[in-house]
Amino acid sequence: MAENTMGTDTPKTISVPDRVGLEGLEEKFSTRWEEDRVYAFDPNTTRDQVYSIDTPPPTASGSLHVGHVFSYTQTDVIARFMRMCGKNVFYPMGWDDNGLPTERRVQNYFGVRTDTSVAYDPNYQPPAQPAKNRRDWDVVSRQNFIELCLAQSRDDEVIYEQLFTQLGLSVDWNLSYRTIDDHSREISQRAFLQNLADGHAYNAEAPTMWDVTFQTAVAQAELEDKEVPGAYYRYPFFAEDGSEVFIETTRPELLAACSALVAHPDDERYQHLFGKTVTSPLFDVEVEVYPHELAQPDKGAGIAMVCTFGDQNDITWWRELQLPTRTLIGRDGRFARETPEWITSERGIENYAQLAGKTVFSAEKAVIEMLEAAELLDGEPKKIMHAVNFFEKGDKPLEIVTSRQWYLRNGGRDAELRNKLIERGNELEWHPGFMQSRYANWVENLSGDWLVSRQRVFGVAIPLWYRLDEEGNPDYENPIAPSDEQLPVDPLEDIPAGFTADQRDVPGGFTGDPDVLDTWATSSLTPQIIGQWSKDDEYFNNVFPFDLRPQGHDIIRTWLFSTVVRADQLQDTVPWKHTALSGWVLDPQRQKMSKSKGNVVVPTDILDEFGADAVRYWAASARLGSDTAYEVNQMKIGRRLAIKLLNASKFALNLGATQDKIVSTADDAAVITHPLDQSLLAQLHEAIVQATRAFEKYDYARTLNLVETFFWHFTDDYIELIKDRAYGSRGEAEQASVVATLATALDALLRLLAPFQPFATDEVWSWWRTGSVHKTAWPGLENELAGIATAAHTGNVEVLSTVTRAISRIRKAKSDAKVKQRTEVVAATITATEDRIIELKAGLDDLRAAGNVTDLQLTAGEAITGEDDEIIDLRLTEVELAPAE
Repeated sequence: MAENTMGTDTPKTISVPDRVGLEGLEEKFSTRWEEDRVYAFDPNTTRDQVYSIDTPPPTASGSLHVGHVFSYTQTDVIARFMRMCGKNVFYPMGWDDNGLPTERRVQNYFGVRTDTSVAYDPNYQPPAQPAKNRRDWDVVSRQNFIELCLAQSRDDEVIYEQLFTQLGLSVDWNLSYRTIDDHSREISQRAFLQNLADGHAYNAEAPTMWDVTFQTAVAQAELEDKEVPGAYYRYPFFAEDGSEVFIETTRPELLAACSALVAHPDDERYQHLFGKTVTSPLFDVEVEVYPHELAQPDKGAGIAMVCTFGDQNDITWWRELQLPTRTLIGRDGRFARETPEWITSERGIENYAQLAGKTVFSAEKAVIEMLEAAELLDGEPKKIMHAVNFFEKGDKPLEIVTSRQWYLRNGGRDAELRNKLIERGNELEWHPGFMQSRYANWVENLSGDWLVSRQRVFGVAIPLWYRLDEEGNPDYENPIAPSDEQLPVDPLEDIPAGFTADQRDVPGGFTGDPDVLDTWATSSLTPQIIGQWSKDDEYFNNVFPFDLRPQGHDIIRTWLFSTVVRADQLQDTVPWKHTALSGWVLDPQRQKMSKSKGNVVVPTDILDEFGADAVRYWAASARLGSDTAYEVNQMKIGRRLAIKLLNASKFALNLGATQDKIVSTADDAAVITHPLDQSLLAQLHEAIVQATRAFEKYDYARTLNLVETFFWHFTDDYIELIKDRAYGSRGEAEQASVVATLATALDALLRLLAPFQPFATDEVWSWWRTGSVHKTAWPGLENELAGIATAAHTGNVEVLSTVTRAISRIRKAKSDAKVKQRTEVVAATITATEDRIIELKAGLDDLRAAGNVTDLQLTAGEAITGEDDEIIDLRLTEVELAPAE
């Protein structure tokens, strides 16, 4: 728990190094923080004390990129702020290591592929060098492949943890988890079984988006539209009266799968055909013509060929018009090798033989050639670019095949549930607020339930078995579920109660479900997994619903929505209170950085070059939801800030700014006697108030801007003005005032900057304080501002700003004269308004000393209008410099 150590920790002898620098701070303090458990979550707590974060588990399948550094830093500054506000921060880190990305990495890295018919080899070792040709890859058992996936992802996770540690993430590493470990598998399977018992999960034989490369079903949320070249082909169907009914299609290869033609009910061109049949060319299959409002009169010929299945419209027509299923494309992406039963004419059978077993591409070419040979193509094909569905990780267009899959209800087919889930979105606080519309738009446009089964190897197994009848057919309607004590289970290895091993996959016995759950089906349970749902109720109730879900805005439709669905089903609530959406990192061409585009920056390079505090500064300078350019100059500014903090702190501490000089109570404020010091503390007071308000609104970027602005004002203006007085030239009382101001400002600044630059701030803290700055309170908590506020309200807040303007004009005069800044100003006159003169008089002694001015006259004058209608109420009207040396 954070504690306010200001004025309460044991006084420490100041030990400022002769040379200061940022090098080595990451390793030094990362080790110290872990040893001292600075960021440890205390499970002995109550819900009101906790601030819980549902941290995104990065995909452990390769390498992190600068986008991870960007978004995870933004979460970390929030976590650090909440910890300093006295919260018991629950900040875990998980690794999303199950599913397709890990499988692909392991296949390519080791040169292996899996075959369920291959026996397990307990001594298997992958080849030292993977074969270049996939045909020469090792074929291994399912279990051997899973073991390789587990080992490789574990190695990746070690590297990830090292990078996040170098970055300074304040996670509690004792709360780490993997989405494929026994704990996650148990929670995921228990949740699925609960969904099944409650009627939220069901299986069905239905049209499914299918990736022929990865041989797996794909959910709606994983679809990606890509613009690809295509063409419209126009050819006729034949009506009963012999007339021709032309259709236009981009998928002529599906002609043999045609089930109907549809046109809009109001389209007069086709109203006479509704309820009648037409005959398909080449295959001589009779199909009925239907009216349907989904048909578009202004698209193509205005009448569409319905094939099962070419696109999502085909599925809608098939379902609503109750059309026959005429699926020809299989899971391998090839046309069926046997002639389908609905093709019965001799010509149709001969023509289909030219398609049997072909890929979609080859079948398309064959159909076009047959249409040309029969002189059925009307005109030249119309070349187009059109959007086609792809799996987001695939490189071939998806096909729609009929398969048995598992689904979770998500409102896609239930208006009442859809409206409930939209309302759940209204219960969340969105940062930034405009992102909520993306959630609502996604839910409103769902076209089906969430397909959660995948035909992969490395994942959380669907925990079910099915009885086999005497012919060996599975009873999908009455699955066999494991007992709760058995979880987690592998249905392909474990045996259901009441059966024996020799009954597996034999008639009258049982078979295990071969599929795994979609990785999102497990990731959607991160609050339940890390919160110990169903295993420790007290623990779960102390963190759930979570306070914060940080994530990228591009996965609102997947991770965010799916988590809302699961919490609604399992806990009847939202999973968290606040949603923080990070933007993308853009390359110099304003394109999103991604591994697939090859434009990513390796985080270790920039961390090694600029240091973690500098990189964090760049990331924290961007507001939530803002896509931000990768900007090296921002990192340079961040590094300069950290170095300046070290040097300015060294100066202040060497002047005697010790812990016991800090002004923390109203009584302490009596030592602050000089108007310039009072003015600085007034500005510090305002900066703390504004910075705190911004942070409380999750606007950490504004907080950083406010704090940084004050910091540079403190170092470049205030410190330069008070040096003479700080060295005791005007007596002990004046010196005591400035030293107390320095100590107070430094103490506050270290804590204000701690969430953003944790290494430099803790380094300075160690020079003069005990413990860690990250175990202290955020400035301004409770009555802490009493001393600063008292000192601030004693004087005029504008004194420092006005004196700063005056000294800058004196410095400019010296620069214009090309003399050194230490050159004496023999005489100078400043003309200003009466208010500004009052403020200048309050800091006149420091102004003279800082500017080395012998005779400084203040003359009252009216404000004048400068360039761009700027009102100038203070100007240097006369200056006489000493002769150059």
